[in-house]
Amino acid sequence: MTEIATSLALLRERLEAENLTCVVQKDDRILTSRLRGIRPLLDLIKQGENLHGACAADRIVGKAAAMLYVLMGVKGVFAEVISESGLAVLKKYGVCVEYATLTPNIKSRDGIGLCPMEQTVLTIDEPSAAYVALAKKTEQRRAAQ
Repeated sequence: MTEIATSLALLRERLEAENLTCVVQKDDRILTSRLRGIRPLLDLIKQGENLHGACAADRIVGKAAAMLYVLMGVKGVFAEVISESGLAVLKKYGVCVEYATLTPNIKSRDGIGLCPMEQTVLTIDEPSAAYVALAKKTEQRRAAQ
């Protein structure tokens, strides 16, 4: 088993055992979250966390989350559920990927239509541009609540 595969297996166990939504490990630092959606990833990027070379385990990885993981510079991701576009992004950028379930796309929380974050990055192919669009969309959604 490779170092990345071992790390992903341990992170997957922690994700499930502690009912987390996201866990990221770089060296001896472990960052965990129970926040839903891409918010934990946006927060890590906004805080300026250096996660280049980290590994992560996440409940749901669509194209939006995949773009953020690429921007963060992670080397491996485990996803309980991953979309085809999320998988394609991670593979394109050379991120080691493991997953439990592959799905055509990520649906919105109400189950009707595509996730709003996925819609936001549908035509975006550059991770830094995806971050800008996702951060803006998230702020708009918070302001509307």
